[in-house]
Amino acid sequence: MTPSKEILKHLSQDPIIEMLIKKCTLRDRSVQPSVYEALLRSISFQQLSGASATAIHNRFLDLFPNQYPEPSKLSTLPLETLREVGLSRQKAAYLQNTANFFLENGLLDTSWEGRSDESVIEQLTQIKGVGRWTVEMILMFTLQRPDVLPLDDLVVKASMIELYHLEDWKGKALRQKLLDVAEPWRPYRTTASLYMWQWKGTKI
Repeated sequence: MTPSKEILKHLSQDPIIEMLIKKCTLRDRSVQPSVYEALLRSISFQQLSGASATAIHNRFLDLFPNQYPEPSKLSTLPLETLREVGLSRQKAAYLQNTANFFLENGLLDTSWEGRSDESVIEQLTQIKGVGRWTVEMILMFTLQRPDVLPLDDLVVKASMIELYHLEDWKGKALRQKLLDVAEPWRPYRTTASLYMWQWKGTKI
């Protein structure tokens, strides 16, 4: 994934980001076809390693025609059927919560364009089992929003603390300091966050 010249020029005004741009190559990331499917995948992957989560999620998808968990079918599937593919009872319930929420709120055919990031977060975190971090990942990788700063992400947070020498800051003061550091990145905080992930992975 190569950001546009406009984005790189803007972010390079921060010397730390400029250094990351020179030394890191952003890796391609898979994009989920819909918000609904992205939520289901995220729930399946919670607290599991990549290979294990992928296997379980694929078995879950195989329960449905064309590997599409149509909400009305998912919501009525016996819990034990979901458990048999390797999902915990809690995750199975969260998946059905998501299906029911999309049905009850008529969200399957909704257009997310034009809605603010915060309004999307506010609505989707009403689903039991879906937190702010999960929705921020969907904003970044499914809806392709350009200005998401996932401060609840442990890697992004740790990278910023280390790169900007914020080890002495704690709690709310630290969070505000992180927001202050990232303010000049607007409106491209998503790309800056990707560099935080990549830096932690390559450890320059």
